[in-house]
This record gives sequence, structure tokens and C-alpha cells, in this order.
Amino acid sequence: MIIRKIKLADNNKIALIIKKVIVEMKAPKFGTAYSDPNLNSLSKDFLMPRTRYFILEHDDNILGGAGINFLNQHESNVCELQKMYFLKEARGKGWGELMINKCLKFAKANNYKSCYIETVSSMKMAQKLYLKKGFSYIDKPIGNTGHHNCDIWMIKHL
Repeated sequence: MIIRKIKLADNNKIALIIKKVIVEMKAPKFGTAYSDPNLNSLSKDFLMPRTRYFILEHDDNILGGAGINFLNQHESNVCELQKMYFLKEARGKGWGELMINKCLKFAKANNYKSCYIETVSSMKMAQKLYLKKGFSYIDKPIGNTGHHNCDIWMIKHL
């Protein structure tokens, strides 16, 4: 298993994985990452300084990914953990924790003070991991992610 920076050739594969997991988890297609206009071009969305999207690969197969990006329309010292999704075969192996560790390390190294994440209530295992990594629930969304169907908001002070 390796965690590496996203490449242009990964765009379609990771977009399909994200959509597949959202459908599997019975999350809404609209108002979530599923309908993001940049979903098919993530490698371009993470080219700015202080942004990075990581790909989880095993035996030359992409199994998921996660990234750190600016939190749209919010303070510059708050980042967002974005599009953290893994196929079934990658879950339960501790790889999600390795990925989130890599993302949080990147966020700290880039002088973010807090990390925000949104998810949906049906993604219980993801919430369990976020809590384990020090995220706390908050009462309402911050920034403007466009994910109006996400009903769980969390933050971690770095």
C-alpha cells in the first residue's frame, strides 16, 4: 500500500470511487461531493500552494483518496479535509488512519490552525475515525462548501 500525490491520470478513477462510495452509503447525490463541478479534475483543484490530494494505491489499484484544501469563504488558517473516500476493500485495515495522519501532517506543515470536515450521518465509520483523530462535532457548517446535504460538521484544532 502506498499513499502518493494525485496525478492527472487518476482523476476519472478517483471520481468514480467517490461516486460509488456515496451511493453505497446511501448519501444524497446532490449537495455532496458527488455533484461537485470539479470532481472529475481533482488533480487541478489541488495545484495551489497549501493544497494536496493524496491517492491510496495497493497492487497498482487506486482504492481511495483524501485531500487538504482551503475552506471556501472562511479564514485562511482553516483548511478542509476533502473527499476522503475508500472502496470497501481498503476499509478496516488502518489505511484510513494512515491517510488522515498524512493529511493532518500536511495541514500542520502548511500553517493551518484548524481542520474542518463535513460528512453525512450514514457514514458512521468515518465519524468514528474522525473522533479518534481528535475532531469534535460542531452545531453548524462553516465556510461555503456547497454541500448543503451534509448534516455532520466537525473541526479539529491543529
